[in-house]
Amino acid sequence: MNASLTLLEYGDFQCPFCAAAVPEIKKAQRELDSQMRFVFRYFPMTTVHRFAAKAAEMAEAAGAQGKFWEMHDLLFAKQDMLGDDPYILGYAEALGLDVQRLAEEVSMQLYLPKIQEDFMGGVRSGVNGTPTFFINGVRYDGPHSSNFLVEALLSDR
Repeated sequence: MNASLTLLEYGDFQCPFCAAAVPEIKKAQRELDSQMRFVFRYFPMTTVHRFAAKAAEMAEAAGAQGKFWEMHDLLFAKQDMLGDDPYILGYAEALGLDVQRLAEEVSMQLYLPKIQEDFMGGVRSGVNGTPTFFINGVRYDGPHSSNFLVEALLSDR
């Protein structure tokens, strides 16, 4: 929380470009360590990715049980299975989550308002595709490779 650099991503769990960015972001995180804070905001593009909003709800429900980042990583790694509830619930079980609680919260759309709030924040910020990055509040439209992200983060100081 005290990091001097912030990388914010508006992402969609069904977006292949977002999935490709995950390892690059992780490399940047390892390189910058405590200097960088990474923030993920939901921007489910439901007209082209019909499972993106539900995946976001799964991530939020996992987050309510302290496992947001683990579910984030699994959802991106297993993108091709997002429409298959038994697989996703299996991920929740593998992460040690209360699967019944997660399933109930998702079926009640408990986290949908937060996801919609993130989406509308993105729209107000000019986001129109994913992934969209902001570095310390300024939109970054450069390459998503870790070396470019790190360079952009460090040059923004």
